[in-house]
Amino acid sequence: MSGVKARKYVLRSMFHGAPKKEDFEIVEEELPPLQDGEVLFEAEWWTVDPYMRLVAVVGETMTGGQVARVIQSKNKDYEVGTLAIAFFGWRTHTVIDPAKDTTSGLVAVPVAKLDPTMFSDDISSSTALGILGMTGATAYFGFQRLCQPKEGETLVVTGAAGAVGSAV
Repeated sequence: MSGVKARKYVLRSMFHGAPKKEDFEIVEEELPPLQDGEVLFEAEWWTVDPYMRLVAVVGETMTGGQVARVIQSKNKDYEVGTLAIAFFGWRTHTVIDPAKDTTSGLVAVPVAKLDPTMFSDDISSSTALGILGMTGATAYFGFQRLCQPKEGETLVVTGAAGAVGSAV
């Protein structure tokens, strides 16, 4: 199986200000055939976040999270069609054994399967990278546990609050 070519965005030079096309190189690589336990994921959505500027490494695939769908599998826990969230970076396809490789990209975060019933024609799977993902959870639990709002109080969120603040 496999026989798939992945395209990945490799950082050619650190960008200053807004990233430009010239700052990246699209590199194609032939993916190996799947071994027992491995899964081939195809990216559906990538993240573009401010933190990436701080952790990007010239010569490496641009870091980032993604929602990906299983398109080939030799893993009984990951059927074809399964949606997952992982930190595979800016690449179209990734081969991984989710049971063995608990690091994906720069962070020690396992591949996490997504519940397909969360999404519909009205709710895109991209929301798993935002309001229904870490951003939304941080906003909700941060607000509830740290601020402990009480009835009658007024909440003011600055426009500079970023993704988490704007989700409060």
